[in-house]
Amino acid sequence: MKIEKFVTGIISTNCYLVINEETKQTVVIDPAACPSYLMGHMKSEGLQVEAILLTHGHFDHIMGIDDLRREFPVPVYVHEGDRETLLDPALNLSSSYTNGYTFDGADYIRDGQRLELAGFSFQVIHTPGHTPGGVCYYLESEGVLFSGDTLFQNSVGRTDFPNSSMSDLIRSLREKVMKLPDDVKVYPGHMGETTIGHERKYNPFI
Repeated sequence: MKIEKFVTGIISTNCYLVINEETKQTVVIDPAACPSYLMGHMKSEGLQVEAILLTHGHFDHIMGIDDLRREFPVPVYVHEGDRETLLDPALNLSSSYTNGYTFDGADYIRDGQRLELAGFSFQVIHTPGHTPGGVCYYLESEGVLFSGDTLFQNSVGRTDFPNSSMSDLIRSLREKVMKLPDDVKVYPGHMGETTIGHERKYNPFI
């Protein structure tokens, strides 16, 4: 497995390409935007996009969906708890930062579900708090967690947005995320990578 990070969008969101190096099958996580250099890279590398995974429905993680799907008409997965967020520019905050954006047509997923994509098994861990339908994607065989805006390096996602809850977020972290092994590498929605062990020891919110 190869993971490539592209920082895109107006709030410097981490968009990840999860690549099967043998088959070139690829999963895109949180396309905040789809700039020409990203599309050019995928084409030049011969990547075959299989799906788009969203960690949650805020605008800075979704606004590249349409451009990406024009080239790769693939399914978009998001937790059912963020259905309303995707469809409401006020809830996904796009109306505050842009002219507004919504996406209708996602495939809705549930806690504990496993998505078999690109030769990998993505386990859905529902981690409400930042949004009602926030999730992390855990690849147990690879020791990797894509945490979206649930968990950052030495921090956590904001909870001063509509439908956010700090108590829910802390509960998600303590009861679900922190049960993972210390050596799991965490790829967050913003800023740099970390590990579960590091966050267990140094994150002041945990």
